[in-house]
Amino acid sequence: MVLDKPGKPFYESPSSFRIIVLIRKFSKILERIIAARLLTAARLNGLLHPNQYGSLPGHSTYDACLTLTNEVKTLQRPRLKVSSLFLDIKAGFDNVDNNTLARILREGGIPPYLVSWVASFLGERSFTLIFQGAPGTPAPVNFGAPQGSPISPLLFLLYVAPLHFRIPRGLMISYVEDFALTVASLSYHGNIRRLQELFERLEREASRLGVSFSVAKTELIHWRTPSQRHSPKCVSPIQIKGEMFHPSNSGRWLGHWFTPALDPAAHFSRRLALAQGAFALIRRLSPPGAGLPPYLCHRLATALIAPILLYGADLFTPSVGTTTHLDTFWRKVQRWTTNCFSATPTRILSVESCLPFVSLLMAHRQRLAALRVVCSPPSVNPATARLHLFFPLLSVYRAPDSSRAITRGRSSVYLPLHWKTPRPVPPMRNHLPVDGVAHRTIPFTTGLSRVPMINSHLVCPTPTLPPQSLMDNTYSALKKRVRETLRVEWASLFPTPVLPASSRPVSEALHGLRQVRRRENPPDESRKKLSGRPPDLEVPRRPHLLPSLWLGA
Repeated sequence: MVLDKPGKPFYESPSSFRIIVLIRKFSKILERIIAARLLTAARLNGLLHPNQYGSLPGHSTYDACLTLTNEVKTLQRPRLKVSSLFLDIKAGFDNVDNNTLARILREGGIPPYLVSWVASFLGERSFTLIFQGAPGTPAPVNFGAPQGSPISPLLFLLYVAPLHFRIPRGLMISYVEDFALTVASLSYHGNIRRLQELFERLEREASRLGVSFSVAKTELIHWRTPSQRHSPKCVSPIQIKGEMFHPSNSGRWLGHWFTPALDPAAHFSRRLALAQGAFALIRRLSPPGAGLPPYLCHRLATALIAPILLYGADLFTPSVGTTTHLDTFWRKVQRWTTNCFSATPTRILSVESCLPFVSLLMAHRQRLAALRVVCSPPSVNPATARLHLFFPLLSVYRAPDSSRAITRGRSSVYLPLHWKTPRPVPPMRNHLPVDGVAHRTIPFTTGLSRVPMINSHLVCPTPTLPPQSLMDNTYSALKKRVRETLRVEWASLFPTPVLPASSRPVSEALHGLRQVRRRENPPDESRKKLSGRPPDLEVPRRPHLLPSLWLGA
C-alpha cells in the first residue's frame, strides 16, 4: 500500500511516498516468533551495538535523548566545546542486501536455521502496489526488508550495527536509521574537523553495506552553556558531500526539539501548537450543550491531546512562563470535557474533569520515566549504564564509552552534584541528567538495598539475580508509590472545603434535614437526643475523593 508522507511541499517525487507491506496474520505470528529467537541469539553473540536504540524491547526515544543530553552536559563540565551532527540513512529498509545480511548473521554465530529462514524471507518475494490507478500486477523483488513486518526493524538494526564505532571524547548513538555524532574539543572549529573525519569514515563503512545518508536531513548543533550566552556564536559550517551546513538554532531529533542551550521552550511551543491543532479538530465532535458525553470527551483528552502536549515532558522541564501557556490551553480542554462555563473556577474544573494540572502530569511522567530507567538492565539500556557506580543496581556493568571520568578532580563549581545530594537553592551546581533521574527515585526506593530489574529476560541469567516474579512485584509496588504521590499532590492542591459557621441559613437547612432523617431512622437510646445539637455548628468535612482515572494509567 502506497501512502503519502504528510508535510511534503509536493508529491511529484517517489520519495514523498511510503510503502507499507500488508502481510497475512499467520505470517506476522511466525515472524514475531523468529524475531524473538533472533534477538536472543544476537544479544548473546554481541551483534547489536550497545548504543543502538529503537525497535528493541526496553528502549524508547526518551532513553536515546537522555543519553545524548547526559553526554553533552558531561563533556561541558571541563569547559570543552561540544558539537553534534545528526544524520539520517536514506531509504534504510529498502537498501538491505540479502546476501550481506546473511553473511553478517553467519559470521556472528547465529544458528544456521535462523540464517536460512532470514535468507528465504528476504529472497524470492513479489509485491503488488495498491494506489489509485495501479495496474494490480505482481512484480518480483529480491532486495530490501518489507516495512510493516515485525522482523524487519530487527534485521535492519543487525544490518547497520557494523557502522557503530567508539569516539574518544564523544559518542555515537542511533535510533533505527537516525544517527547522532557528538564530539568535544577546545574549539568549535576543532569539532567541525573531527565531525568531517568521522562522517567520511562512517560513509566508507556505509558504502560497503550499500546504504547512504540523506544530505537534506543533516543538521549541525554547537551546544552552549548558560555562561556562554553573551559570547559570540560559532557560525562556521561543515561540508558534507559538497554541501555546506550551517549551525542550527534548533534541531529536531526523534520528535524532540533541541536548541544549543537546551532550552525547553522551543520544544514545548511546538508541542503546544500541535496539541492546539488536534484539539481544534476534535472539539467539533462535542459543541457546547450537545455532542459526545463527558466520559468520551475525557477519553479523547487523555488518549489524544495529552500525549501530543506532554511528549518530551519526561526529558525537559518547562519554565514558569511556558507552563502558564500550557495550563491555559489545558483549561480549555477541561472546560470542553465537562461542558462547564468559562467562569468556572480552575480548581473545581480540574477535579470535575478528572484531569490534573499540567505541572502535576509532567512531574508524574518524569517520576515514571526515572523509575523505568533505573530499573532497566544496564547492559540493555545505555542510559541506565551511565548511572553512578554506587547507585544500587543489581548489575555492576557500566558503559565503557561514558565520559563521567573527565568530571573527576574538577573544582567545586564544575563538579556535578552527587545523585543523592538535593539541588541547592539557588542552583549553583546541578546534577548530570542521569544523576537527576536517579535523584527523583530516592523517595520511592527508600528501604530497598537494590532496585529491581525489569526485562531481566533480555540479559544472561545469573544465580545472583532474584526471581523474576519478585522483581516484577517490587517494580509494580514502586509504580504504585508514584501514583500515590500524584494522588497526594493533587489532593493537597484541593483541600476539602469547610462551610463557615457564619452561613446560618445553609447550616440551619442542613440541620433540619438531619433531624428529618433521624426521625425516620431513630438512633439507639445510647445516643443523644436530636434536640441537643445546636444549629450553628459547621458542616462536618466529607472525605475528598479524587478521581482515579489518571492514577490507574
